[in-house]
Amino acid sequence: MTTAEGLEGLVVRTTAGAVRGRTEDGLTVFRGIPFAEPPVGEARFQAPRPARAWEGTREAYAFGPPPPQDLGIQGAAGVRGLPTGDDWLTVNVWTPDADPAAGRPVMVWIYGGAYKIGHTGSPGYDAQHLARAGDLVVVSLNYRVGMEGFVSLEGAPANRGLLDQVAALEWVRENITAFGGDPGQVTVFGESAGAGSIAALLAMPGARGLFRRAIAQSVPGTYFSDDLARDIAAELAAEVGLRPTAADLSTVDPRRLTSAGETLGAKMRLYEDRWGRVAPTVTPFSPVVDGEVLTRTPWEALAAGAARDVELLVGHNRDEYRLFLVLGEQLGRITDEQASWALRTFGPDPDGERSYRAAFPDATATELYERVWTDWLFGMPSLRLAEAQVAGGGRAHLYELTWPAPGAGGGLGACHGLDIPLLFGTYDADLGKLLFAGSGVPAEARALTARFQSAWTGFARTGDPGWPAYDEGTGRLAQVLDAEPEVRAYPEETARRLWEGYGFPALPLLK
Repeated sequence: MTTAEGLEGLVVRTTAGAVRGRTEDGLTVFRGIPFAEPPVGEARFQAPRPARAWEGTREAYAFGPPPPQDLGIQGAAGVRGLPTGDDWLTVNVWTPDADPAAGRPVMVWIYGGAYKIGHTGSPGYDAQHLARAGDLVVVSLNYRVGMEGFVSLEGAPANRGLLDQVAALEWVRENITAFGGDPGQVTVFGESAGAGSIAALLAMPGARGLFRRAIAQSVPGTYFSDDLARDIAAELAAEVGLRPTAADLSTVDPRRLTSAGETLGAKMRLYEDRWGRVAPTVTPFSPVVDGEVLTRTPWEALAAGAARDVELLVGHNRDEYRLFLVLGEQLGRITDEQASWALRTFGPDPDGERSYRAAFPDATATELYERVWTDWLFGMPSLRLAEAQVAGGGRAHLYELTWPAPGAGGGLGACHGLDIPLLFGTYDADLGKLLFAGSGVPAEARALTARFQSAWTGFARTGDPGWPAYDEGTGRLAQVLDAEPEVRAYPEETARRLWEGYGFPALPLLK
């Protein structure tokens, strides 16, 4: 692998062929480099296959096509203007200096999106500011989502989206030196389903040794048991009148097949007697504890020491579920009956309603509803990942974002997704348009961005984000990210006590 300066930009030779990037404000950016063959035809629903070699120099100027995905929750605007085609499995690289001798730390971004949407071409994931702030190499990768990536099918491996991520990390190991990165200093980072993917990668034998550090932002606690995943797959396939097999579903165009997920997602509440807590999430896709690709839940695996050699930074936002209440026009409108249902459904024990009402006696119905959803879906899974890592002999650093988004009249709080524009500095893109709507970008936000970028890139470089590791014996210290950041005891102690001992098992099929 070598580099050379071409007439139109820097040329880097990868294991599959030469690619030419573009210089953009002091960085060289390469977009849309294939790390695997297009997963169509005979490769449909299979593990990713290495990209075929190409002749000549490939222009790496544009993001690759997004994987087929549910457009219902973001609209066609989410992928408008991006290339179309089947070459979904691509990576992008931002580098200050594609000198093989540079040996800079590498950060690899894994996007979220409920395991059913997402692609690296989203403007909110523009990594230029992060690469400059940390003087390091940033990589982002596409992976299959929805039906293509996560539905369990006969004749196909489970967790294909996770296998795509492993293949991209193998590409990084084999090629990143030529882009100025150090393959021994790789940090994976991601948010929401991206953080859930990272938690799974920490537990997967097949991902071992591919990264040294991990940053998981708002880890969702939803992992499916094999029985549950196969029952959901049967209903998804039935939406298009087919069996849940790779052979049957391969007959349907990938972009048409997304309609099955959209249709089922809209009526999942009808399956509450079989799917339990999964049904209200309207997300029929999650990593599956299948016994092969993913043998145990992340909490079980980490507590047993599976990732003790990986340094972990993990945390969540204080008001995670507020975003969904605002988008659903439910903020302040939750009835006491709805709150009771949520507390009974998502609480950590059969007496969850009584426990929560006793712990938060002055909370309104909306506050209780939001609190238990936040705790079950993101907050406590993130905390428990740190605790499992420490129990398994590893090190973890914990944070909570408490600074409220200024958009929507300030009613969003420190909601789900706020950390993305703060980390990347992309305040006017994607979700940032809502979170900062009508407010401009206050100085506090820019200061937090500097704090995020310093901590995240510092962790990628040294394993130290700038605050002490989480340890029960020293007060469970966490970094609280607000207008005035401070290190103190983890703020959600009441919730932590409610969930103490809960193991976040794989979600079962009820009957």
